[in-house]
Amino acid sequence: MSLRSLSLGALAAGLVALAAPAAWAQDLTKPLPDQPISPLPPAAPPATNANEVPVAFAADKVEYAQNSQDVTATGNVVLRRDDQSVRADKVTWNQQSGQIVATGNVRLIDENGNQLFTDRVELTDELKTGAMENLLIALRQGGRLAALQGQRIENGNVILTKAAYTGCAVEDTDGCPKEPSWRVTANQVVYDEAGDRITFKNARLELFNLIKLPLPGLRISTSGGSVGGFLVPDFRVSPSNGIEVSDSYYWQIAKNRDLTGTLHVFSKVAPMVSGQYRALTEHGAYQITGYATSSSRIPISGGNATSDRSFRGYVFANGRFQLDPNWSVTASIRRTTDRTFLRRYDISRDDRLRSMVDVERIDPNSYLSISGWATQTLRRGVDQGQVPLALPLIDYRRRFDDPLLGGRIEAQVNTLAISRKDGQDTQRAFAKAQWSLRKLTGMGQEVTFTGLVRGDVYHSSDNDLTLTDLYRGEAGWKTRGVATAAVDVRWPLIGEVFGGTQVLTPRVQLVATPKTANLSIPNEDARAIDLEDSNLFALNRFPGYDRIEDGVRFTYGVDWQFERPRWRVKANVGQSVRLSNRESILPDGTGLANKTSDIVGRTEVRYRDWITFTHRYRVDKDSFAVRRNEIDATLGNSQTYAEIGYTKLNRDIDEVEDLRDREELRFAGRAAFLNYWSVFGSAVVNLTDRSEDPVYGSDGFQPLRTRIGAAYEDDCLQVSLTWRRDYQATGDARKGNSFQLRFALKNIGFK
Repeated sequence: MSLRSLSLGALAAGLVALAAPAAWAQDLTKPLPDQPISPLPPAAPPATNANEVPVAFAADKVEYAQNSQDVTATGNVVLRRDDQSVRADKVTWNQQSGQIVATGNVRLIDENGNQLFTDRVELTDELKTGAMENLLIALRQGGRLAALQGQRIENGNVILTKAAYTGCAVEDTDGCPKEPSWRVTANQVVYDEAGDRITFKNARLELFNLIKLPLPGLRISTSGGSVGGFLVPDFRVSPSNGIEVSDSYYWQIAKNRDLTGTLHVFSKVAPMVSGQYRALTEHGAYQITGYATSSSRIPISGGNATSDRSFRGYVFANGRFQLDPNWSVTASIRRTTDRTFLRRYDISRDDRLRSMVDVERIDPNSYLSISGWATQTLRRGVDQGQVPLALPLIDYRRRFDDPLLGGRIEAQVNTLAISRKDGQDTQRAFAKAQWSLRKLTGMGQEVTFTGLVRGDVYHSSDNDLTLTDLYRGEAGWKTRGVATAAVDVRWPLIGEVFGGTQVLTPRVQLVATPKTANLSIPNEDARAIDLEDSNLFALNRFPGYDRIEDGVRFTYGVDWQFERPRWRVKANVGQSVRLSNRESILPDGTGLANKTSDIVGRTEVRYRDWITFTHRYRVDKDSFAVRRNEIDATLGNSQTYAEIGYTKLNRDIDEVEDLRDREELRFAGRAAFLNYWSVFGSAVVNLTDRSEDPVYGSDGFQPLRTRIGAAYEDDCLQVSLTWRRDYQATGDARKGNSFQLRFALKNIGFK
């Protein structure tokens, strides 16, 4: 065996050109080797001339014909330049003409990992011409491109004739050849080496060798990146807009920026345009999405549409920027022109849109947040003037080591200003210090001591505009002091049972807080109070800062965890008892109004990744009626599964809107069959009756939304047809049937 090094610009550049995916072989299903080219020759020495590109090669035999000035390498010929390599049975280089010809099982690999297979390749050292025959290229991202012939032209592009491309696998799971679900054919394909692009001229899409659709302007990337062009259109039928056809154009402005524009055409209403701009910067990323159209509106409460057309639209922008290892900025804007636009055009079903900005600084021992929040309500019957604007909200926390007892101290300073156009305004500031110490006894008990002090200052105005008495507070300046002491004891007991390991952890807690001024303070962030397993052992079981649970209480419960191969079970149950006779500010029905609370618990069961079951409950301490009953269960795998959710809140609270009773059933499922086919569906049913919620007006069985569909999905193609029925009308978002057809080609840049 002989090893040599050449400095041939033509050979090196020719390998670069040919290693890029710009070829076609008649057989897309040809099996390909997946191992690297071996043996590779050693790296070539540095070039002695700036215009020379060194190429290293190895071969079993090298011959030189002096008369013809041909250098011929035969037998496992391997050439390498930088990250490109080529293998062939025979390579001939004519020193006089500069022509290089590689023949016999030619395999080329470029710097991106794309592989080219051909019977014969011919090129010159000046790259003015080049020829290939019977070519097949395997792209690293999964596609295959084949052509009968390839020719390099003067500008450096490669022209392929009678070409085809597919992004599908050409082998089944057993390694047997199979026909791809789709392929793109074209009489001519142009490969742009500088732009890493392949452009198809007069391309047609063939589905299952039956359906043929034109694909004008199709381009794909050889490096796996995105390519601009038209995307596959979507089709939808809805009662509000009729037939909808939407098509998008994708424009890659730069490697870190792109823009997608979409035109939506409807049979019943005027067209709509939308666009999305995305950018990745040095410090973060952001995106801006917008919709715009002109149409008449139907009032949210129903009735006839307005006769005048007006502009309607929606904007959504968000981003996050990491300015340095500690400082970051997160922002989001969501605004729409009216309350029914998003539902009518099936963009979103949210009933409120939140906009925010948050500047954060985080280090190992401190946290600072300066933020602001604004909300646009889309709910019927809610006055936008009563919706709060929170600006600014400042929260600073810092942790210290306790030098005396060895515990941990956390200090917090918080300010909040809430304003409403037609409602109550509130400003709040407080400072808090919390000390905690965790100890382990000789018997294994975990004991945690906690002490907390806090001072509050409030100012509020227009308090009479708040409809719920419990939330108003008293107008003007108010101050409040809070002090809490607590001790929490856990005792984990570990043992074996049922062939697995269990951990039984009894837990008790004692919390004491002196009488606190609550009703004189406005309640902005502690309204939806309800006893749950998650807040049973909290120092303050109100969800925010504006209400404090005072008095002395004793809480007890037990946690149990069981694990064995494939199984895991977790459960907890507990209850609390107030040791003082002071009247509670908590409404009846929350589970905390009486001296002895209701019983709350949670149970989780998991079997591998096939069964997941979660049950959360609250049981009345006197009647044992179930006041809160939540069940979420999943059965199956990622292909075939069923999800069931049930929620029933039986609290009998009429005077507080945030704590209305509710009963709801949710279902979703998918069944896969015949390898690639599946049917799916989901439903949401409101089971609340008028006695539970007279405001909502449900009759006890009111479907809110159902969906049923069928889909075909293999490794490179996805087609789905979905039927959905909405049972409630909200303004011009009418109830009725909607149909949607989605079509996606994978590995080609089409959605």
